[in-house]
Amino acid sequence: MSDELFGRCNVANVHVLKWVDDQAKLCRPQRIFWCDGSGAERRHLTQVAVEQGILLELNQEKWPGCHYHRSNLNDVARTERCTFICSPTAAEAGPTNNWMAPSEAYAKMRALCDGAMEQRTMYVVPYLMGPPGSPFSMVGIELTDSIYVVLSMRIMARAGAIALDHLGTSEHFNRGLHCMLDVNPERRYICHFPQDNTVVSVGSAYGGNALLGKKCLALRIASSLARRQGWLAEHMLILGVESPEGEKTYVAAAFPSACGKTNFAMLTPPARFRGWKIWTVGDDIAWMHPGKDGRLYAINPEAGYFGVVPGTNYSSNPNAMKIMSRDTIFTNVALTSDNGVWWEGKDGPPPGECLDWKGNRWTPAAKERAAHPNSRFASPMGNNPMLCAEVTNPDGVPISAIIFGGRRSDTLPLVYEAFNWIHGVYLGATMSSETTSAAVGQTGEVRRDPMAMLPFCGYNMGDYFHHWIRMRERLRVLPRVFHVNWFRKSSSGEFLWPGFGENLRILKWMVDRCHGRASAEETAVGWMPLRESVDLEGSDRISWERFKEAQKLSREEWTSEIARREEWLRTEGLCVPKELFLEHELQVARLNLHRQDHAIFELRSRAAR
Repeated sequence: MSDELFGRCNVANVHVLKWVDDQAKLCRPQRIFWCDGSGAERRHLTQVAVEQGILLELNQEKWPGCHYHRSNLNDVARTERCTFICSPTAAEAGPTNNWMAPSEAYAKMRALCDGAMEQRTMYVVPYLMGPPGSPFSMVGIELTDSIYVVLSMRIMARAGAIALDHLGTSEHFNRGLHCMLDVNPERRYICHFPQDNTVVSVGSAYGGNALLGKKCLALRIASSLARRQGWLAEHMLILGVESPEGEKTYVAAAFPSACGKTNFAMLTPPARFRGWKIWTVGDDIAWMHPGKDGRLYAINPEAGYFGVVPGTNYSSNPNAMKIMSRDTIFTNVALTSDNGVWWEGKDGPPPGECLDWKGNRWTPAAKERAAHPNSRFASPMGNNPMLCAEVTNPDGVPISAIIFGGRRSDTLPLVYEAFNWIHGVYLGATMSSETTSAAVGQTGEVRRDPMAMLPFCGYNMGDYFHHWIRMRERLRVLPRVFHVNWFRKSSSGEFLWPGFGENLRILKWMVDRCHGRASAEETAVGWMPLRESVDLEGSDRISWERFKEAQKLSREEWTSEIARREEWLRTEGLCVPKELFLEHELQVARLNLHRQDHAIFELRSRAAR
């Protein structure tokens, strides 16, 4: 089909037309392709990408509508050192962000983008983040010279005419310019201009760096807008829990990347919980606004899933396997001889031979992994058999609980509940996790990742914490706040909790707490489940003894944890609000009292013996 039949879109918005014209004069593309979002256009662009070798068509009998992409070897994850917040002052960006003055950043980006699209096509991708018709949805326009980015954005957002219709004649849209250049890490910059609602990204084609509607707009830019407008833009999944009686409860949960967000959002109830249902609203990003009834309501701004593939199988996440079985773009997994895909942790034995994510021959005897640890699938959310019907509700869903969690092999209990909202903000603000392959850098190191937003907050995190505290003034009904740690290990290195579908046991306790049905014990760190309030029956992998070990508070570990939290809160330039320091002092006092009580108990036990 002729390329001339596509790339023409009737655009009446003068603000869009002028901005695109200005950027075209800078980048000087050979042609401009306006995306309309139609199915015919998707088929055409896919064919072009296959002809250019950017995509490989997979075995259509086994993987209908699916394609394979292999990225540049130096471009496989978010690059935090190349990501900048270009606010008017460094103090506004804060010590956890890289900062560049707006004038300097614009000059640098203009120089790099000057003629960057010569002999290339500039794709204009209008996209809508959020449900059509929602007052909380936002429009962005991404200009890119990557057809892979175009096809991925069509999955991850509502792209084309639907976005332009939502925008109308307004000038309020996110301006996003993306140029691949030569994908050189030395010329890689992802610059955010919160005061201008603008993003410029160069030198990368990786999702988090190049799909500008995702982390760039939906979190870094949106978090700054949310602070000014009185709402929350968060790195959170949203799910609904439905009991056999039909009671629905919605929760939002913040876990760092590659720590089980997608698995939790698509949880399959174990056999013990027949009749229970989990409904996915979103697996990665939540925009939460105060509702007219004083509750917190959340929408999922995305239209697809960009999930980590390794470890995904029909045991860990059967719904994700169903989702990625069609109309999916796989990136940096292994390619089998029959044009199928494979990754570590996939069901069944590994192939006898395949091509690894670098394109090299691989066998099970190889020392390196076949699929990159951060290899991804991009699938439309319509593939999800658990998709919540409320995902298109323009008002969002009411949030009863907020869950914070990280990957910690020790110290932090499996589950506990905050005493109140300020304590909950403290738990989120001091949240920590062992780093994973989702970001460039060494894995396995424990770092603070407050609210799982450390790489994504578009302004000073101290001001972010203050904004969270102030949200209680805007809400009459505050969500309960919980903390979980699915990854705690025994002294022998085994996971104490089986995770995956079994997490519903913990989720049910939290839901019951929200409805005033479950009992809890006050501890030094928060409310913990009593034995009779958490259902551990029906699994040979769970016992009360292992559950207690997963809940254990270690004096030595918490002494170290408190010291690290203190150091984090006193980070120079962070400007942590006084309420969190007071909460920290309360935490120290409770732990000291816990130690004294424990010592008295030990003395009494010895005396009794």
